[in-house]
Amino acid sequence: MYYTINLKTNKRIESVDITRKINEIISKSKLSSGICMVYSPHTTSGIIINESYDPSVLEDITTFLSDIVPHNIDYKHIEGNSDAHIKSSIVGTSKIIIFENGELLLGTWQGVFFMEFDGPRSRKVFVKLIKE
Repeated sequence: MYYTINLKTNKRIESVDITRKINEIISKSKLSSGICMVYSPHTTSGIIINESYDPSVLEDITTFLSDIVPHNIDYKHIEGNSDAHIKSSIVGTSKIIIFENGELLLGTWQGVFFMEFDGPRSRKVFVKLIKE
């Protein structure tokens, strides 16, 4: 069994903190410990773990990705979102995270983020919990 987080993004490039939603899923599952797989089934999005305290870190990440993979250059893909596909490939579409005592085992400042590279859109994130 897996769980679904439904999201609506508001910008073309955006980060959405999904840490709380994942912890809620773990809490409702009644599982104490195990591993949590977080997966985005979209070719123009990704999942990262990074600082959740200072939002400028995520701004720096998205700015850097846009600098190294610009939106408007002569890509062959006709849909106009090749940069989003490339950014997704760089970032990756999944993460595996340990959970213990009913919560993700993250560092003090860490959070889990859905990364939108081709929004705004309605998106899904799948969460699979595996009991220890």
